[in-house]
This record gives sequence, C-alpha cells and structure tokens, in this order.
Amino acid sequence: MLAAGVLPARLLVLADARLIAERIDDLRLDVTVRTVAGPHDVESQAAGVIQVLDIPAPAPVRPGRLEPTNAPYVLELLRQGVALCAKESNAALVTAPVHKSVINAAGIPFTGHTEFLAAATGAPTPVMMLAAGNLRVALATTHLPLAEVPTQISRERLEQVLTVLDRALRERFRIGAPRIAVLGLNPHAGESGVLGREEQDVIEPTVRLLTDRGLSLLGPVPADTAFTPEALARCDAVLAMYHDQGLPVIKALAFGELVNITLGLPIIRTSVDHGTALDLAGTGEAKPGSLREAIRVACELTATTND
Repeated sequence: MLAAGVLPARLLVLADARLIAERIDDLRLDVTVRTVAGPHDVESQAAGVIQVLDIPAPAPVRPGRLEPTNAPYVLELLRQGVALCAKESNAALVTAPVHKSVINAAGIPFTGHTEFLAAATGAPTPVMMLAAGNLRVALATTHLPLAEVPTQISRERLEQVLTVLDRALRERFRIGAPRIAVLGLNPHAGESGVLGREEQDVIEPTVRLLTDRGLSLLGPVPADTAFTPEALARCDAVLAMYHDQGLPVIKALAFGELVNITLGLPIIRTSVDHGTALDLAGTGEAKPGSLREAIRVACELTATTND
C-alpha cells in the first residue's frame, strides 16, 4: 500500500488497539493510536501515529509473560494479514516474531511462520531467506530436528527450492543472471564420499541438472569456506542445507540489519531476524533496526513487483 509520507507506505498494524495504547503509556511515548476500519481507511504514514485494525486479544497480555490462551489469536492475526494481502495487489505482510513453544503448548502444531504461511496461501515450496543488502542466505530445509535433515535433502526438494530461489532473485531482486552457491551437507562437502554421500548422490546431480537448464550454480561448496569475502563475492545468494548451517554465519555478520524473506509465496512477506526476546518486552530497550529493515524491504519488493 505505497503512498507518500515519512515512510513510503501506508502502514496498518493488526493488533489489540488497547494493548498498543497501554504499552505506549507504560513507555511514555509520544505516539497516537488511530483505529481504522480497514485498509481503505489507512492514511499516509506520519511520525508519531500508529494506525491499528483493532482485533482484541481474548486474554490479558502482560509484558514478557506467555499466555497459551492467546495462541489461536496470534495465528488469527496472521490469517487476517494474509487475507488482506491477497486482496491488495500492492500490499506486503511484515510479521513480528512469535513464540513457537506457547503455540504448541496450546495444542496447536506450529513449526514457524514459513510453514504456516505456505499452508495458508497454498504455496507448495516456501523458501526461507535472510538478507542484508547483497548478502543473502536461503535454506533448503527450515525448522527440523537436525537428525531429520538428511532425510529431507532429496533431488526433488533441491530442484524445487533452487528453482524458487533463482526465480525470486530474477523477478523480485532484478538480478539478471543470479549466481547461487549450493553448500554441501557434510563436512568438506563429503570429501568425495568419505564423509557422506549426499553430495555425490543428491546435490551434485541436481546442480548439474539445473545448470543444464540455465541456472548459474556453484557447488556443492564446503560450508566452512563458503562465507569468506572472496567466496561471497562470487555469488548473489548461498543455499544452505539446514537452518544452523547458514543462519548463524549471516547473523554474526549482520545481526540487527537482516530481513527474513519468505520466497515462493503468492504474497510478499518479510520479518525480523530475531526472536521474541521476552526479557526485553515492555522495557523500551528492544532494538527496532531489523523491523525497520523488514518494512523497508517490503516496500522495495512491493514496488519491484508492481513495476
């Protein structure tokens, strides 16, 4: 919902308006809450104003305290956000972090935003990517126990993920011929089969297949040398095989400036690069840098998509 203003967008917050107002008072902020009826009622963004679509929480919310009763409410906010974006061709969804354990404690299976949003939009292959400028790391698998990762690394899975990643780099990031470094699963990319055969049996054949189709791929690349400045200069994105193979490195390089982008969805979705930080809730000490970046990137992607 792009428009003129302090930010190049009209920002609509889906939340409990009374809760937002209470936190503003607690922190003694000079901010006004303006409740709106829907996207059509949202004005150009101005400093010191939060425009809220009021969706009351069923149970009281206390800073830093988990409340399982509100778990369905949290997911309902996500559903409504998806629904609004589906209706608006120039809209994007920017999400705050959620606490997975409290949602599961409420009896709702939930592994993360990526999987939830894929199910909500019918997207067959969502791809999680964290980015900071030209530094981009995508994941072949997302929120899985480490022991399950090798079973999910298949030729079909890698082909789907790499195809989504390549298309997004071309269409949303306007990179004409994106270069993607594909990491190996095992130490030293398997050491020619001595340390594992996933590289020889799965990753290498998939890289060859997609290279023949016109993708620019390098790999399998040993993960321990893939993030040197020289290696990163040779690619536009890195595909890691699992969550903690790629994300600790990119977070060490650019934490607080990263944006989590879900590729492969019919809507644009960005998010922050951090968790809920319950110990900082209500203190006024949480750093907003990643949220600002998530909003900025959402605006850029929306503009690119509608060019």
